[in-house]
Amino acid sequence: MLARLILCAALLCLTGTASAYGDCGHLRSAFYEYGALYYKAADGSWTGIDKDVVDEVARRMGCTIEPSTDSRVRIWAGMNGGNIDMSVSTVATPEREKFGRVIPYLSERNYVLLHQNVPAEVRSIDDFTADHGLRIGVIKSFRHGKFYDAWLTQLRAQGRVYEAADYPALLRLFKVGRVQAMMSISSGWYPLKQEKPPTPLRVMDWAPPKDGVIGGLILSRQHVDEATAERFSQTIRAMREDGTLKRIFERHLNAELAARLLNY
Repeated sequence: MLARLILCAALLCLTGTASAYGDCGHLRSAFYEYGALYYKAADGSWTGIDKDVVDEVARRMGCTIEPSTDSRVRIWAGMNGGNIDMSVSTVATPEREKFGRVIPYLSERNYVLLHQNVPAEVRSIDDFTADHGLRIGVIKSFRHGKFYDAWLTQLRAQGRVYEAADYPALLRLFKVGRVQAMMSISSGWYPLKQEKPPTPLRVMDWAPPKDGVIGGLILSRQHVDEATAERFSQTIRAMREDGTLKRIFERHLNAELAARLLNY
């Protein structure tokens, strides 16, 4: 009998089954398409950092995930309306924390991508601001850190910011030159550099060194209780400590960028 109990315990440790964490039930998780975070593979299936993180959390905790894909704006509406239980790569704001708890799992940094037609003389944020013929594109409802958000407020007052519904729409506008610049985190611009041929652009890092953003799972306060949210936090922490997050990041980014994502 004792030998059987020891064998069962060993199997649980090896497989990392849900029993070790408790069953978190059925959750509706909303994803949004964005660079290496969430994209379609060659076979048409969805993949990316966000999907891999959610899949691993679900495996460890025993969750059943019902995935959906939508724009960020619709996702926020769905969470407010109680139709979505969780989402991914969320930057915490006082507004969002009213309806959800954010569990960090990556650190990112925003960059300004310049179209190939932008004059080479434009090298700084002041150069860009001074040229009133240059417009920049962003995704509606996105946050870009204090420095860039303040700058974008200034450009909005001049009518120089175009808000796209989602990342694919923003990318189309950028590639055809409707906007001469776009905001992007590293997991957004890295895949563009890997295209054959790569998208011609300049990656400009104009923000102060510490002006990064932290992204995480956001769990609905309405549908995910505090105890379950804490188990999510413990699971993400374990994934960071055992190297799982690093391995996930390295599947979709190079080693240098993957390492930066762990700096939260």
